This record gives sequence, structure tokens and C-alpha cells, in this order.
Amino acid sequence: MKILVCISHVPDTTAKINFKDNNTAFDTDGVSFVINPYDEFGLTKALFLKEKHGGTVTVCHVGPASAEPTIRKALAIGADDAIRVDAEPTDGFFVASQLAAIVKENQYDVVICGQESIDYNGGQVPGMLAALLDLPFVNACVGLEVEGTNATLEREIDGGKEKLTASLPLVLGGKKGLVEESDLRIPNMRGIMMARSKKLEVKPATDAAKHTAVAQFEKPQPKAPVKMIAADNVEELVNLLHTEAKVI
Repeated sequence: MKILVCISHVPDTTAKINFKDNNTAFDTDGVSFVINPYDEFGLTKALFLKEKHGGTVTVCHVGPASAEPTIRKALAIGADDAIRVDAEPTDGFFVASQLAAIVKENQYDVVICGQESIDYNGGQVPGMLAALLDLPFVNACVGLEVEGTNATLEREIDGGKEKLTASLPLVLGGKKGLVEESDLRIPNMRGIMMARSKKLEVKPATDAAKHTAVAQFEKPQPKAPVKMIAADNVEELVNLLHTEAKVI
């Protein structure tokens, strides 16, 4: 079984976010980057499938050379090899197009993406990738089992979960639940040393349209100070919820 895991290079969730160039660009100074958490769940699931069925796990990233430490971490966790498409990932359709070219060239059985990246939260790439490849697609996926050329998947829906079946090859957008958080793997020293010798292939970007561009970033407004209301002053509480919070 050949599995491709698409990974994003995102700021650590504890990083302090700032912008530059009149709020038109993200300021990376002093920011640590990690594997997108949704992608990390997908990578762990891919390794489970490889251990059960055999095969290979390849990770792919669209981005500049500065993302290679993140790719090497994925290799240290257990991926067999990696591909980096040398291009700035500024547009969802552009990224999906680059990934589609990789899949067409290598004919993977399962393509696992995170349902979204935690920096832009666009949630566009997995669905676009499946559409470009004309493959079955399941988003918000929290369960995957493969038997032969068939897969059983589970995804979250409003009010519950839905179980589906599909034939390989397929694309899925995974999230927390695809594996348990306790199953996530931390690179050990042996994995880190082995990652240095694993193949990381750099490919040029293919021609693809970019349909969107960032006009400007804006930070959310700071939280307002808390107002304390006496426990027995229900009338004032209701008034503030109505006139200031506007929730009733």
C-alpha cells in the first residue's frame, strides 16, 4: 500500500503572532514552526496502516526550504521518504494543484490530509485535491480501516458520526480522532538519526493558477475587561446581556 500524507508547516500554537509590511505579511521572526496538528494525526494513522498492511508512507509539503526541518521531523516520526514542492503556498487551489501532480505521478492508494491547517483555517485543499484527481473524498474523518481495495471510514457530522465505505484510491481530510492523541509519536534519537539519510526530493512547482491573495491581516480586538455583577442583582445582569453583550 502506498500512502501519501500531505503536511503543512504552521506556527506553534504558543507563538506570538505579528504582521509586517503594513499588515500584509506574516512576521516569522522568533516564531517556531511545527507539523500541522491535523496532519500529525494523519501521519500516525498512515504509519498504523503501514504496520498492518505493509507498504510505504511518503510525506509531501508545498513550501520553501525553510520548511525542511518540519519535513525531517515527519521522517523521524516514521515516514519513509518525503517530497517538497519548491513554491510558496499562498493559495489553496495552487497547493492542491501541486499535490495533485505528485499523486498522478506516483499513483498512491490513500492520500491523507489534515482537514485544515491551524494557521489560515481555510479547509480548502483536501476537497480541491480530491476534485482535481476525481477520487472519493471524506472530510472531518475520525476513523479509517482498509481491507484489500476497500476502505471503511467514519466522519463527524452535526449531531453524530457517519460511517461510509469507499474503494481505493481515495482522499481524506483527517482530524483529531483519526488516532487517539496518546498514539501520536515523538521522534526518538534513532528516528532522528535515520531521518538524516532518508530521501527528501525537491520538485519544481507546476504551472497552476492562484485565485486568491492576502489583502491584509488584522488581529482580533483585545478582550474587554470583565464586569462583576452581584449574585442577587439579576435585573442588571439581564440588562447588560441585552444592551452590551447583545446575546438576548
